[in-house]
Amino acid sequence: MEGPTAPEVASESKLKGEDVNPADADGTQASPGREVGSPTAQLLPPIEEHPKIWLPRALRQTYIRKVGDTVNLLIPFQGKPRPQATWTHNGCALDASRVSVRNGERDSILFIREAQRADSGRYQLRVQLGGLEATATIDILVIERPGPPQSIKLVDVWGLNATLEWTPPQDTGNTVLLGYTVQKADTKSGLWFTVLEHYHRTSCIVSNLIVGNSYAFRVFAENQCGLSETAPITADLAHIQKAATVYKSKGFAQHDFSEAPKFTQPLADCTTITGYDTQLFCCVRASPRPKIIWLKNKMDIQGNPKYRALSHLGVCSLEIRKPGPFDGGIYTCKAVNALGEASVDCRVDVKAPH
Repeated sequence: MEGPTAPEVASESKLKGEDVNPADADGTQASPGREVGSPTAQLLPPIEEHPKIWLPRALRQTYIRKVGDTVNLLIPFQGKPRPQATWTHNGCALDASRVSVRNGERDSILFIREAQRADSGRYQLRVQLGGLEATATIDILVIERPGPPQSIKLVDVWGLNATLEWTPPQDTGNTVLLGYTVQKADTKSGLWFTVLEHYHRTSCIVSNLIVGNSYAFRVFAENQCGLSETAPITADLAHIQKAATVYKSKGFAQHDFSEAPKFTQPLADCTTITGYDTQLFCCVRASPRPKIIWLKNKMDIQGNPKYRALSHLGVCSLEIRKPGPFDGGIYTCKAVNALGEASVDCRVDVKAPH
């Protein structure tokens, strides 16, 4: 409850301090006016502390809330004796069915349980003490998601591009729009993908569409609360046609890969120990496939069971089985085809074990 006003305090003090009869009281009330130095004026309580409002920094700019949020504003003030605090909304009295006010000794609380857009506006707190007063103004804005754009139209399709146009929403959610979000979906998957965000115009070109697909498009409006709950979808599909292409076949010249033998990896000299198998390796390239001939000291060793010769994908190997002291010498690998021949040599030394 609010405290008594200054005249009420003065009247109560006079009645307690003096014994007067009813006639005197009536005479006092019937007098047209009092001088500044009259007894009644002297009984008014002095103002010990002038009224002043301490407005929090966060409320010095527009206070924004979403629809359904709670508004709970605590405004500290000063004044002694206790001043009278009153609130107004856009210059009118508050709607008691929606807004609650609690005035304390040093603060005033404005409370709205579930804010609606109608609660937006300018709220003013007035603190009065005697003939002095202090005021504070708070701007409250209650916002919600915007409505969807009113319509969207597929204007043109050319190449891998589509042109779209739409109209702004009728309801912006009680605040400015931040832009539009454009999405596309192909008829094969039916999944929506965002192609533009925070776009401010009401027309756009969607590029890099896939040949052979058909696309639908939709547009969301966006404000500080987020995207609109629904979005209009284009009535027509954008069919990305495959351009007609005429191919002219050209004569194909078969490349001739024929070549004479050429060793790409030569034989390497090696030293082995008596009784230990030894292998020699080299690589050859030729077309057609060459015939591989192994020689020892320029003597053909093909068919000798002491040697095992292999050739696979151009890799030639010769295994010397359990070499003896007389198996050392110069080994030659020769490759021969219809275009020519090539050969590589290496030295093999066979030593007795220590």
